[in-house]
Amino acid sequence: MATLSWRVALLEDDAEIRGYFKECIAGHPSLQLVASFGLLAHARSWFDSHTADVLLTDLGLPDGNGIDLLRHLATTQPACEVIVVSVFGDEDTVLSCVEAGAVGYIHKDATPADVAQTILDVKGGASPISPMIARKVLDRVRQTAAPRAQAPDALNADLLSPREAEVLELIARGLSYAEIAQLKGVTMHTVQTHIKNLYGKLAVHSRSEAVFEAGRMGLLSSLKSRD
Repeated sequence: MATLSWRVALLEDDAEIRGYFKECIAGHPSLQLVASFGLLAHARSWFDSHTADVLLTDLGLPDGNGIDLLRHLATTQPACEVIVVSVFGDEDTVLSCVEAGAVGYIHKDATPADVAQTILDVKGGASPISPMIARKVLDRVRQTAAPRAQAPDALNADLLSPREAEVLELIARGLSYAEIAQLKGVTMHTVQTHIKNLYGKLAVHSRSEAVFEAGRMGLLSSLKSRD
């Protein structure tokens, strides 16, 4: 039986770094590099007539910002999953990527194994972000939630079940599905069921969106008191 292969496109202006990520992709049997670009314009032109399962993209490019391509693909190729790989880790950048449609966000210092696994995790339905990035998103949503009155929090208090709330706190801290399953002593299927349910209740499609929306709604208040 043939091995399922995910088609990956790469956008990175630095030739040396682009070569590194090419090797990361080529080194995994389930990944196929279908295109690579050094300029935003070239990537956008390619996507106007081609498709990919995953786009691995930098943000700071010579002819623009990678976030512009994220927004473009969100409307023209919604089936293409976008993973941002960047040295930028400030809250504004991270949240802009999430809002533009990114489902994964990792730093450029990721190992080849991490890069490949991140792509596979995304195609498996996860939205992987590094623990440090998860913390930055959480810090921002805390700031957003802080000025809110207590009444809205009370209205949302019963939105999630106790177990869904536990899972939400753990994904907000950057834990993987497997780590959550091991920590709580349940199966991966159980964790995925809780995540599917809480995504539906929050009307989101990724863990990054879930953390942001839950913080906005005041559902992460228990995390504030722990730090």
